[in-house]
Amino acid sequence: MPNKLISFLSLFKHLSADDQELITNTFEARTFDEGDYLFKGDRVCQQLFFIVEGVLRIMVRNEKGNEVTHYFLKENQFCTILKSFINQVPAHESIQAACKATVLVVTHTNLMALYLRVPYLKSLIDEIIQQALVEKINVRNIYLGQDSTTRYKLFMMRQADIALRVPLNDIASYLGITPQSLSRIRKNIR
Repeated sequence: MPNKLISFLSLFKHLSADDQELITNTFEARTFDEGDYLFKGDRVCQQLFFIVEGVLRIMVRNEKGNEVTHYFLKENQFCTILKSFINQVPAHESIQAACKATVLVVTHTNLMALYLRVPYLKSLIDEIIQQALVEKINVRNIYLGQDSTTRYKLFMMRQADIALRVPLNDIASYLGITPQSLSRIRKNIR
C-alpha cells in the first residue's frame, strides 16, 4: 500500500530506492469506516495522512452543535489540520472519514525525523500541500456569492466523484444549506 505514496511523490521527484524504503517504513497504513474520526479537534493534531482510497472531510461543530464540513479531500492528497500540525497548537477542526477510507499516516515526530534523513522531502511535501491549499481556496471561492442551487450545480460539476461517495448531509453542510433544501434542489434539477 505505501507504493501509492511512493508513486505519487515520484511524479514530482525521482526517489532513490533507499529513500523509498525510508518513506515506506515511516508511514503506517490504516483503514477507517464512514464516520470514524481520524482526528478529533480541541487538541494538537499530531498526524499527517496521505489518502490512498476514499474521502476525508475537515469539519467543525458550530455554536448550535451542528456539524459543518469545511472541505473534502480524496485520493492522492495529504490531509492534516495544518496550523495545528505545523505550530503544535490545539485545533478546533476534526478530520472524519466521509466514506470508507484507507490512509497512510505519519506522526509529527516521525515526519520530522524522516525529514532529517531525506532532507528534500520537506520542501517536496510542503510544495504539494501549498498547491492543494491554493486549489482549496479556488474551489471555495467559486461558491462565494452563489445561490444554493448554483452552488450545488458547481459542486456536481467540479467534485462529482466526491458527491457519489459521501452522505448528502455532508454535502449540504459543505454547501451551507440544509439537507431539506438540498433534497428540493436535487428534485428540481432532475
